[in-house]
Amino acid sequence: MSHKATVWAIQQRGLKPATKIVLWFLCDRHNPDFGCFPTQERLAEDAEMSISALNAHLAKLEELRLIHRVRTHDPRTHKRQATRYILAFEEGFPQDPCPESGDGVSGTEEERDDTPSPETGHGANSGFLANPSPDFAQSHLRNPETNLVREPLSKPVKEEEDAQAREAEFDRFFAELLTALGFAANATLPAWWQGWPARTHVRRWIDDLGLSQQRILEVALETRADHPNPPDGPKALDRFMERAAQRDAQTAIANAKSQKAKRRRKREDPPRLSDDEKAAFYAKMVNADGFLPVSAINNSIRDLMLVRGLVTPERLRLRGVR
Repeated sequence: MSHKATVWAIQQRGLKPATKIVLWFLCDRHNPDFGCFPTQERLAEDAEMSISALNAHLAKLEELRLIHRVRTHDPRTHKRQATRYILAFEEGFPQDPCPESGDGVSGTEEERDDTPSPETGHGANSGFLANPSPDFAQSHLRNPETNLVREPLSKPVKEEEDAQAREAEFDRFFAELLTALGFAANATLPAWWQGWPARTHVRRWIDDLGLSQQRILEVALETRADHPNPPDGPKALDRFMERAAQRDAQTAIANAKSQKAKRRRKREDPPRLSDDEKAAFYAKMVNADGFLPVSAINNSIRDLMLVRGLVTPERLRLRGVR
């Protein structure tokens, strides 16, 4: 990791969020002594996007002249080697030819070879050997059926739009989080809150702890009661977020147990009698000659029996029910 490279990436303006993510992770893989040689698979995994989306962002960064890709081949096997990414702030970054005169150079030393052509004595060689690829003798390109890195023919528009929408939503949430922590809207943020490292740290509260964006904002506001000054960085809030996740998990377990107990009690409780069943049960007691407690029949039961014609008023008076 190169601190100089990642700081440079953060300072770039005018990029779409997903494109800036790719630039930052590319700089994160930069080595000041040896350069930058990450594979597409590694960059796609870092940036959490498909290789096809990654290539679109790399092409945009190259178009904006923030990076330059150098593709080389092994001189013996003629197979492609790892692509080298040269960042715009590095020495040796190729310069555009002058638009008025055409003077200048447009490639790196690895891509240029000023040796004249042995056939004509003029011009310059390309720097690559003329032997065909061992996989496909009629072409200098590798056989696409055996190429491990397959470039898509078209850009997955829907996937790109979804990724941009998710980034826009996260940007809105991150701004609300900063406000909840006490940062002014136009204030200069401390270093620990700047750039994609801080955002990646906040994402872990969602991905690893299972907290929702709303829950994170609630916890952030709770911390202001005891710590009115904004924290130095997201790491200072880790223990608060972990405790909130633990409390939420305990509450969820308790609620699940309560619901389970309610369902168990409901299964164990005997079914309630309907009005017809109640009326028939007590009418049988009234019409019989056995002992009938005075308090056994209340007004509601009496009315149920009379409406259904199960007993007569005379029989009720005879049995002492008024």
